[in-house]
Amino acid sequence: MEKFVVKGEVQLRGNVRVSGAKNATLPIMAATLLCSGISVLHDVPYLRDIQAMQDILTLLGAKISRQGRSMLIDTTNVSKAEIPEHLMREMRASVFLMGPLLGRFRKVRVSYPGGCAIGPRPINLHIKALEKIGAKVDESFGYIDAEAAELTGGEINFDFPSVGATENAMMAAVLAKDTTIIRNAAREPEIVDLQTILNKMGAKINGAGTDTIRIDGVKSLVPAEHTIMCDRIEAGTFLLAGVMTRGDIVVENIVPEYLFSVTDKLQEIGAQITPGQNYIRVKAGELRGVDIKTLPYPGFPTDLQAPMLSLVTIAKGTSIITETIFENRFKHVDELTRMGAKIKVEGRTAIIRGVPKLTGAIVAAPDLRAGSALVLAALAAEGTSEIEQVYHIERGYENFDKKLQALGANVVRLR
Repeated sequence: MEKFVVKGEVQLRGNVRVSGAKNATLPIMAATLLCSGISVLHDVPYLRDIQAMQDILTLLGAKISRQGRSMLIDTTNVSKAEIPEHLMREMRASVFLMGPLLGRFRKVRVSYPGGCAIGPRPINLHIKALEKIGAKVDESFGYIDAEAAELTGGEINFDFPSVGATENAMMAAVLAKDTTIIRNAAREPEIVDLQTILNKMGAKINGAGTDTIRIDGVKSLVPAEHTIMCDRIEAGTFLLAGVMTRGDIVVENIVPEYLFSVTDKLQEIGAQITPGQNYIRVKAGELRGVDIKTLPYPGFPTDLQAPMLSLVTIAKGTSIITETIFENRFKHVDELTRMGAKIKVEGRTAIIRGVPKLTGAIVAAPDLRAGSALVLAALAAEGTSEIEQVYHIERGYENFDKKLQALGANVVRLR
């Protein structure tokens, strides 16, 4: 099993380019199923989750090829509207396929997604949205069957601004007969990116990025060419790495406004932040504790809670981090404690008392973002650390070790 061996106490310096966003690529790949023909996506990252989605689309009948950082998806021969159980369990993001398959074929069959290491992600919001626009949904024997002789449009009011449910509803509604209004919609930039490509395909959508989205149904769509937005979570991770190692780095290929909630907290911690048109430079100062609560966008992202927690373990004073999105997102705490961190968890709140330094240890990545948090801790720690189960990290970070090496980190991958 592969692992990272990290020798700590090296200041990161230099420039790093952020890849295309995984969380934008997955629903956009699903959206290509809404029509027949060849769609071209640029700046598609090479990640385990992207490959898993590619395998699912191929099974449904799509032909997919890669040319450098571009992906060509030919959906001409897609005819299946059922996703096998083993693929649904492999990747929860396969739930994105419900909307486009229902929109194109007026039916879809999926099994319930498998468990998730960071807590349950209820599918009920997805089902409710599809029912609101005319689908009949049957749940039995572990499967979800949805069908509609005609999608009629309607009003969808989410109890919680779910990103996945918002995206699924958008994709199902674009081929509905009438208008669909989504209220309390998620506002993440990835939803704006999905709206952009759907409109290129001929959809009529506006409002993405606000809490109300309007979709005027159209009769058909056509393939499109699109460049995937930058990965704001990867960008935030590198900014945190620069601060945690007391370094000086420039994170490129980003939209600074996507990261205001993160850079504001980094300034509060003591970092110097210099934003540019498509970059952010970060320099570390004396670190001090902060209080953070994860919230839907534009609040502090839950996907950066774990790396931020690693950072404040070496900040002076006490920090309090409250996780409001997922209930099991403190699995990295036990591993950080092995490295000398002082952390107490009470329900969804972690209380962190800063220590002068962490020390190297053998730890294991329990999930994607927790894995990146452990790498950051190892970069700052005294001595050598080993991070096992790095396959979790490779689900969402492209060439993480190589990018860190280019900034001066002493990171080696061992098999």
